[in-house]
Amino acid sequence: MSRYRPPRPKGSPYITQEGEQRLREELKELWKVERPVVTAAVQAAAANGDRSENGDYIYGKKRLREIDSRVRFLRKRLDELIVVTAGPTDPEKAYFGAYVTLENTEGQVHQWRIVGPDEFDISAQKLSCDSPLGRALLGKPIDAEVVIESPSGPKTWHLIEVRYADESE
Repeated sequence: MSRYRPPRPKGSPYITQEGEQRLREELKELWKVERPVVTAAVQAAAANGDRSENGDYIYGKKRLREIDSRVRFLRKRLDELIVVTAGPTDPEKAYFGAYVTLENTEGQVHQWRIVGPDEFDISAQKLSCDSPLGRALLGKPIDAEVVIESPSGPKTWHLIEVRYADESE
C-alpha cells in the first residue's frame, strides 16, 4: 500500500483584512518568537551529548521542521491571497464577507459570515466560501431558498438577512 496522497486542491484565494492580519501575526510569532526559542533548546540539548536517545533534541528538531513547514506555507499563501476590501455592488445579495442569517426547516436560526478557506471557523460562525453551503449562498438575494445535498439527504435553508458591517464594530 502506497503512502502517496494527492495534493489537496487549492482553496479560493480570497481573504478578509482581519484574516490576512491574523495570518501575518501567526507568521511573525512563529518566525520571530517561537523558532528562536526552539532553536536555543535544540542547541542546549545537542550539547548534552548522545543525540540518538536525547528526547529534547529529537522533539526540538521535529518541532523546528513543523515550524519551518508552516512558515513556508504561510509565506507562499500570503503572496497568493487577494484581500477583499470593497463591498458588493448589490448589498441585498450574499457575497464574500457578508454576515448572513439563515433559518432551516426546523425553524432554527443560524448566523454566519462568509469568509475565505484560510480563516473559516465554525465555532466562531465563520463559513468558508468553498464549503457547500458557502458556495450555494454566494449571489443569493434575501428570501432565497438554498438546498444543500448532505449525506442524510437534502437540507433546505432560507436566507433571512444579509449585511456587510458587523454590528459589534
